[in-house]
Amino acid sequence: MANENLPPNVIKQLAKELKNLDEIPPEGIKVVINDDDFSTIFADIEGPAGTPYENGVFRMKLILSHDFPHTPPKGYFLTKIFHPNIATNGEICVNTLKKDWSPSLGLRHVLLVVRCLLIEPFPESALNEQAGKMLLEDYEEYARLARLYTGIHALKKPKSKTGAISESTTALNVDQTKSTSLVVDHKNKVSCVTVQPLSSPLTTPATPTKGGTTANSQDQQPTVSATPATETLVGVENTTLAQKTVAGNGVAAKVQAEKKKMDARKKSLKRL
Repeated sequence: MANENLPPNVIKQLAKELKNLDEIPPEGIKVVINDDDFSTIFADIEGPAGTPYENGVFRMKLILSHDFPHTPPKGYFLTKIFHPNIATNGEICVNTLKKDWSPSLGLRHVLLVVRCLLIEPFPESALNEQAGKMLLEDYEEYARLARLYTGIHALKKPKSKTGAISESTTALNVDQTKSTSLVVDHKNKVSCVTVQPLSSPLTTPATPTKGGTTANSQDQQPTVSATPATETLVGVENTTLAQKTVAGNGVAAKVQAEKKKMDARKKSLKRL
C-alpha cells in the first residue's frame, strides 16, 4: 500500500485534512479521495467564470513524497490546457510549490493557489513559452487558443454539482408546486368558507322546492324577515283605525245628544 511510504503522523494529518476538504470543499474544487493511497491526491478544478477556462473542468494531481510536508508536493494537470504556467506535460509552475513552500501550508491552500493561476497567470515564469509570450503580446489570440483547448480537452462543467443543484431545484419546484397547490386548496377552502356559508342573517342556504327547482335564499329571506314587521305595521294600522273609529263614535254620540236637546227645546217653545 502506498500509504506505507508516509509516516503515521502524516497519514493521520492527511486523513483529517482530506475529510475536511470532502465535507467543506473549496469553491470550484472537488477532491477525489483514495483511502488506500494518500501519496497521490486527485482534484477536479472548475474553470473560473470570466476566464478562457470557463465552463471547463480540469483534472489535476498532487504527488506527495515520503518526506512530505517538509518538501512540497509536485503538481500536474492531467487535462491538457493552454496556460503559461502549465507545461505541455502538465507540470505546474507556481512559487507555492517551490521556493515559497512551508510545511504549515495545507492541501487546501495548494489547491486554491492552483485555481488562482487560471484567473491570473504569471507569464514571467512561464513553462509554456508560447502561451506566456502570446499572453503578453496578443491577449485575444491567447484567450482564443485557451478557449479552444478548453472546449476540446476539458470536461464540461460538472452536472454533478450544477446538475445536483438543478435537480434539487426541480425537486424543490415540484414540492413547491405541491405545497402551492395545497396552499391554493387551502385558500380555496377558506374562500369557500368565506363565500358560501355566509353567516349573515340576510341569507340562508338555497332549498329545493316541490317542483324540483332551487329557491333563491335571497328571494325567500325578505318575506320571512319582513313578516314580523308587516304584522307589526298591520297591528299598528288596525289599532289606529280602531282608535279613529272609537273617536268618531264618541263625536256622533255627542252630536246625537245635542240634537235631542234642541228637539226638546223646540217642543217647549211650541207649547208656549
